[in-house]
Order: sequence, then structure tokens, then C-alpha cells
Amino acid sequence: MQLTHAAPSRLVVLIQTNIRWLKQALQLVGRLDAATYAESRAGAHLRHVLEFYECFLDGMDSSHIDYDARRRDETVESRPQAAEAKIRAIIRRLETDPLIRQERIVWVRMEDAETGGVRDVFMESSLSRELQMLGSHTVHHYALVAMVLRPYGVEMAPEFGMAPSTLRYLAAKTAEAA
Repeated sequence: MQLTHAAPSRLVVLIQTNIRWLKQALQLVGRLDAATYAESRAGAHLRHVLEFYECFLDGMDSSHIDYDARRRDETVESRPQAAEAKIRAIIRRLETDPLIRQERIVWVRMEDAETGGVRDVFMESSLSRELQMLGSHTVHHYALVAMVLRPYGVEMAPEFGMAPSTLRYLAAKTAEAA
């Protein structure tokens, strides 16, 4: 009798992907001295990314996510050790939070809704859509981190800050040329 394994759910794949990107940040932060981390503004980008993850996770109890409600913790921006602790805490929550294991509708607050005069400021979304957005947002900021660290002589892995679709495209081009 042959055992078949079910494919992992979309949520599981998205959670694992986001954890993988957060682990990339852990590796990077572990390589940077405090001055480079803060002066290059890499810390500011990482703080911003981590706060989006916190807003997502904090919204799980109520199913309402407000990405504008970021804490803007300057210690995460200026101290690599604080960033490492925050990254580890977010990874732990992504690995263990039962509220993100089942697909469901969530409500996401429109960015800067007050200035537009919108009465109903929350839009319908889903857990998987928000996890996908977090991943895209993270990769985007990682590309900026790579740019701001270049003048400091920090070597980056070639895939750091590159979208998965771009990596697939480049691999296909390389294979085609071979």
C-alpha cells in the first residue's frame, strides 16, 4: 500500500515562506555591526517590515488588521539585538499561532482612510492574501536594504530582496543559455 501525502495548504506555504524571509533578516542582522545597521537605514527598513508583521498578528483576535497602527519602536531601528529579538518573536508567533492556521476573512483598515473621508475604513481580505502581501512587502524592503548596505561594503546573497518570480525568470534564462 502506497502512502500519499497531501499537498500543504496555501496558508502553510505562505507562513513557511514568510518565516524563511524573516530568517534571512536574522542572518543579515547577525552580520552587521550596530553602527552600520543604524547609519545605513537598514534598521529603519527592517523595523518597518517587522511592524507590519506585528500588526497582522495583533489583528488575528479581532480579525481586524490595521497596518497604520505600527508602534514605530526606534530601538528595533537602531539596535541589531532588539531587531533579532523582534524577528525571533514574530517567527515564534507565525509558527505557533492557531488563529493563522485556518483560512478566513479578515478586515484590513485602508491606509490613511481619514484623509479620504471614507466612512467604512475596513476592507475585506483573507489570511492568505495578507500573508502574500506581507511577503511582497518584505521582499520590496529587502531590496531597499540591499541598496542602502552596498555603500557600506556589505555583501548580500544574490537572492536577497529579489521577488520569487524574478528568481524563477533568471533561472530559466540561465538554463536556456546553457
